[in-house]
Amino acid sequence: MAPGGPEILLIVGIAILIFGAQKIPKLARSIGESTGEFKKGQAKVEQELEEIRPDTDLSADVNPDAGAAVDTETNS
Repeated sequence: MAPGGPEILLIVGIAILIFGAQKIPKLARSIGESTGEFKKGQAKVEQELEEIRPDTDLSADVNPDAGAAVDTETNS
């Protein structure tokens, strides 16, 4: 659930009281730069994971009987 107009105004008002009107633009700029750096880092990690991910599925080699039918009947 996203905050609506009154909630955002309340948050901005509290931020102005806490940080002061002069520091709000610097704080917003810092948050924006941090978010951008985080997204760049996330994209880099995802790219590196794609590069090291093998092109073939090795799960069949690890467990060759994974797709085989299992006989659940018991001989009594």
